[in-house]
Amino acid sequence: MAASLTACSSVKPKPIPTGDLEQFQARAARFHSIVTVPTFETTPAAVNATVDQTIADGNAALDAIGGLKPAAVNFANTIRALDDMGYQISKASDRLGLIEQTSTNAAVRDAATDALKKLSQWSVGTDYREDVYAAVKAYAATQPRLDGEDKKLFEETVRDYRRAGLALPKDQRDDVEKLRKELTGLETDFENNVTKATHALKFTKSELDGVPDAFLTQAGIKTGPDEYTLMANITFHYIMVEDNAKLEATRKKMITVQCNLAREQNIPLLQKILVLRDDIAHKLGYASYADYATETRMVKNAATAITFLQNLKTGLQPKLDAELEEFRQLKIKETGDANATINVWDWRYFANELKKTKYNVDAEQLRVYFPMDRVKEGLFAIYQRIFGLKFERVEAPYKWVGDLQLYTVSDAKSGEPLGLFYLDLFPREGKYNHFAQFGITEGKLLPDGRYQRPVCALVCNFPPPQPDKPSLMSHDEVETIFHEFGHAMHTILTRAKYSRFSGTSVPQDFVEAPSQMLENWPWDKKVLDSFAADYRDPKKKIPQDILRQLKASRLATEGTFYRRQLSFGLMDLMLHTQIHATNADDLVPLSNQILSDVSLPVPPDTAFVAYFGHIIGYGAGYYGYAWADAIAADMATVFEKSPDGFFDKNAGMRMRNEIYSVGNSRDINISIEKFLGRERSLTPFLKKIGVDK
Repeated sequence: MAASLTACSSVKPKPIPTGDLEQFQARAARFHSIVTVPTFETTPAAVNATVDQTIADGNAALDAIGGLKPAAVNFANTIRALDDMGYQISKASDRLGLIEQTSTNAAVRDAATDALKKLSQWSVGTDYREDVYAAVKAYAATQPRLDGEDKKLFEETVRDYRRAGLALPKDQRDDVEKLRKELTGLETDFENNVTKATHALKFTKSELDGVPDAFLTQAGIKTGPDEYTLMANITFHYIMVEDNAKLEATRKKMITVQCNLAREQNIPLLQKILVLRDDIAHKLGYASYADYATETRMVKNAATAITFLQNLKTGLQPKLDAELEEFRQLKIKETGDANATINVWDWRYFANELKKTKYNVDAEQLRVYFPMDRVKEGLFAIYQRIFGLKFERVEAPYKWVGDLQLYTVSDAKSGEPLGLFYLDLFPREGKYNHFAQFGITEGKLLPDGRYQRPVCALVCNFPPPQPDKPSLMSHDEVETIFHEFGHAMHTILTRAKYSRFSGTSVPQDFVEAPSQMLENWPWDKKVLDSFAADYRDPKKKIPQDILRQLKASRLATEGTFYRRQLSFGLMDLMLHTQIHATNADDLVPLSNQILSDVSLPVPPDTAFVAYFGHIIGYGAGYYGYAWADAIAADMATVFEKSPDGFFDKNAGMRMRNEIYSVGNSRDINISIEKFLGRERSLTPFLKKIGVDK
């Protein structure tokens, strides 16, 4: 008890100190590393020049590998040289990807989209350079004796040539190359359409009854004497309505519009994408694209992923039924309709009502405890403590938006510079409209022996500050920033030699686990007391009873929430196993059927899948959120059982050394078990979601 109290008091948030970027960079040289501040393109011409130069440099590197005589090949000039080239390509594509999602200039965003398509299509073509493949085969024929990270890089490089179709006859692999190039352009367009999709909805005050006045009085929302304009594409606008609007028609209108965002543009694209993915997978010898995609992940095949989700679906059924009936009773009481049913536009509202009435928890009233700056300072204090770090704010040489923030990360003990992260926290037109960490520069051991330290950005959409009050976060949003900042730590704390294994470049069904684990921190009273306080009277902390009720209310609605997550995962897998060239028109009916069967029936005449951006980057991989969550719940027990709990430095350093530092440089199962100190267990996860083992 005493140790935990001491830990808590030692991490009370303090303003982050300012530092000097040039001194930080100079200090890196003493550790034989380099910190490079990205130079961002600010005009379409600069974007175009970057992609052209990147391709030219890439071709030159490939020519050097392809020109090797068989007797001259070695690990450095083939396998490592390909990683070196890949690192340079990623540096450009990651930066352009961030520009596409954050630039305040629409012309620059559009130029970045076009550049990414060009770069992606060229990148596909690099897999089919027969001269380069010949050099790799010549090196493989020497049967090199490698170990550790070198061996893993070699084996995965050879594996990826097989997965690209290089073992096929030339006419067949030419066909695969053509299809993959076509696919990359369509995928870029789909994601760009999701970001561009907007829809303004106008309501009267009476239609928004129940929605907090503090939200409705925000700048840009009250647009007339009795007119309020809300954006269906801005997440916190959508959730504010779904959680609070008493009028069912208002909730239905909002969700119906959101479920049709980008429909006209993206459904035809997605039909082509799914058919191309299916065709490519079959040409490469896989039963489905889902089998192709999962081969390199922890789950290994589609059947295992589907079975995992189906078992969770079945296990959650009694809990879901009980929750929906409790929601229904609340709706009967509110409407007087004894035959009331719970629709998809009802569950958030009545889950919120349940929290208020049964558990005395009003999520909106809790916002006063979470002013953005205190949350940020508290989060920084905790992460600095448990991971042995020091953060300093520095002036960004270039800002793509005025309120952009830049921070340095150093090892607290040695002073070694470890990397940089940007914070872009508030919504604006044309910006990526959810929450994500964007890698910008990967960690990598450079050919000259120096280590390139990573750079990343958190791109978020939290409620902006108001003239009379700071940005006030919901408890859910506090969870979100703890999660996303975990990805930043994963990126920055890497020690992997090769960019291929650096930071978050782990199997896709593990990548969320470390960050999902960190979502446990805002549920701990000692953690919250270290930073959460009423912004009007900082002496007022969240009462223990409220937190206890908040936890109980979460468990009381976990079945509904998790079945919704499972519906996304199963929809994603089924589309990637069941949609072929002969039935592409079934895309929307099939996706809606799965969503409706696993969760609640979708709004009539909608196409949620058109706005489901994860189907591109996570194609046949959304199941990974649940898969990783099971691992995360198990990993959290290491902290829960440690002397200082969620402030425990030893557990944090184990996390840093066994998970973050190694990235994907060894089998991820080894890393998990080294961190746990034992084999994995599903029990903590089943307990978390309220399912008995």
